[in-house]
Amino acid sequence: MKKFVFAVLCVISTAYFISCIKNNASSGYTNCTGVEPDKDSSALLKYAGDSIPVMRDTSGLYFQILDSGAGVSPTGSSHLQVSYKARLLDNTIFDSTATSSNLGGIPLSQLIPGWQIGLPKIKKGGHIKLLIPSALAWGCQGSGNAIPPNAPVYFDIYLLDVN
Repeated sequence: MKKFVFAVLCVISTAYFISCIKNNASSGYTNCTGVEPDKDSSALLKYAGDSIPVMRDTSGLYFQILDSGAGVSPTGSSHLQVSYKARLLDNTIFDSTATSSNLGGIPLSQLIPGWQIGLPKIKKGGHIKLLIPSALAWGCQGSGNAIPPNAPVYFDIYLLDVN
């Protein structure tokens, strides 16, 4: 009987341990707390002000299409050539391309969710401004020293080519 109880306890504790590992794996092994996209809405709209008339996607992404482009819209498997400027909402530029970047051959599906949602709204040759809630950017983890945790971000993107 003692062996049976011990075996049952081992199975239960192993199952619990495995479920904890799965839960941590799906969240990137972090203990940080992200914010819902709607929590960033007021900051994003304040940043846009009157100079960036934006539309809102159901995901919480705000965008302004300056040129819809022509030809092909990107899909998840598309490789992109872009020119962009990226800012925090205090106007700190944290990344940009001088002329163009092919993003190292990374497909759209592996970029931040804000790009995955926003860029298919335009076609090759298009120009879009994205105001991205932190949940659709780098979330509660941020990115290195450049992007703090839970930081909404702004991108001004020219979609030069879609492969």
